[in-house]
Amino acid sequence: MNLLDCVERTTGAAPAWSILWLHGLGADGHDFEPIVPELLRPGWPALRFVFPHAPVRPVTLNNGLPMRAWYDLKNLDLDQRADETGVRQSITQVEALIARENERGVPSERIVLAGFSQGGAIALAAGVRREAPLAAIVGLSTYLPMGSTTAAEATPQALRTPVFMAHGSHDPVVPEGFGARSRDQLRALGVAVDWHSYPMPHSVCAEEVRDLAGWLGQRFQAG
Repeated sequence: MNLLDCVERTTGAAPAWSILWLHGLGADGHDFEPIVPELLRPGWPALRFVFPHAPVRPVTLNNGLPMRAWYDLKNLDLDQRADETGVRQSITQVEALIARENERGVPSERIVLAGFSQGGAIALAAGVRREAPLAAIVGLSTYLPMGSTTAAEATPQALRTPVFMAHGSHDPVVPEGFGARSRDQLRALGVAVDWHSYPMPHSVCAEEVRDLAGWLGQRFQAG
């Protein structure tokens, strides 16, 4: 399997940690590049940010138009929203990128898997199914896909991975209720979910970035 093309940014020599960040529907790996300087804090270890480009595929809810997407969207209902075949393909592609970070000297326990919207859905779905747990999972303005199979497929060690979830209370694209239901599903499985709500639409705000930076700083200290 060919690795996805990625945009990479490092914050120092010989990065000890990696943050794999998945963009939303119709965007690409450049979308969250600007967050790097906003997120960084003094005293953090050297990081490698990896921003992969999702494959281009037809998206049913967008009249079948091809665009970068981690999976097809066929239905707006939470349980049927994400195309399972596409989700599983994207999980496999993300796993390949994690394996490359391992080969580059960054163990799974020093890798953060983050994503926005569709990318966040893949981050959550992939993160709780891993045999080797990650340092952290970040899901922004998103939901847990394949919720009905998560309990059976999640691993005990991965369910101990801390999760940061944030959502806009005025989100017209992914209703905040979808995120809240997914938070509750994960918590019911024993996941420690740090939940944040902000008065914003389907976007990212400065307060959210500040809160995420503080939360990530705790992970770096623990690691």
